[in-house]
Amino acid sequence: MLAECTANMLTNSCSDNDAILVGRCQQGESHCFRYLYQRYQRKVRSTLYQLCGSSHLDDLVQEVFMRVWKGLPKLKQPSTFSTWLYRITWNVATDQRRRLAKQSSFGSKLKAEALLEQERSVQPHHSSDLMHLHYQDLVNRGLNELSFDQRTVLVLHDLEDLPQKQIAEILAIPVGTVKSRLFHARGAMRKFLQREGVKL
Repeated sequence: MLAECTANMLTNSCSDNDAILVGRCQQGESHCFRYLYQRYQRKVRSTLYQLCGSSHLDDLVQEVFMRVWKGLPKLKQPSTFSTWLYRITWNVATDQRRRLAKQSSFGSKLKAEALLEQERSVQPHHSSDLMHLHYQDLVNRGLNELSFDQRTVLVLHDLEDLPQKQIAEILAIPVGTVKSRLFHARGAMRKFLQREGVKL
């Protein structure tokens, strides 16, 4: 069965592969879940890093895939797996930010500042034009200045290369709202980088 999963993956497109693997998982072939994990774990990790930072990153990635595993039997449209996965990732990031907000005190703020310094030394895996500026520290600081809504859209679109329509589905908002948030997020990021002396 594992060989059949591999053969199917090699002969179909990415979304078809997802649908096949999801279908097989739903039929009880749990070993096929490993391929879904291998395909998406880096993207999930990258998205969570940009939205939440490096604190508890391994735990957050694990939480996403635990939710995916538990929810997989109820997924009615296997072809929408990637959108559904990003929705879960966004929900986990939102929950984490709420937890951190509840813990905000003078002591936790000092700790957060220390974590930010630590984050700046971490090099996550990206393939976006924005990261090619080679200003990882500045980009991270710029992202931290954005609202969570703007940051989410910027990360999903400019860093994870998701189309605006898919982002709208993930966040359950109109495409027009995605465009507006992206416009304002890019503007805010541009102003921040210019203030820091970066010539764009």
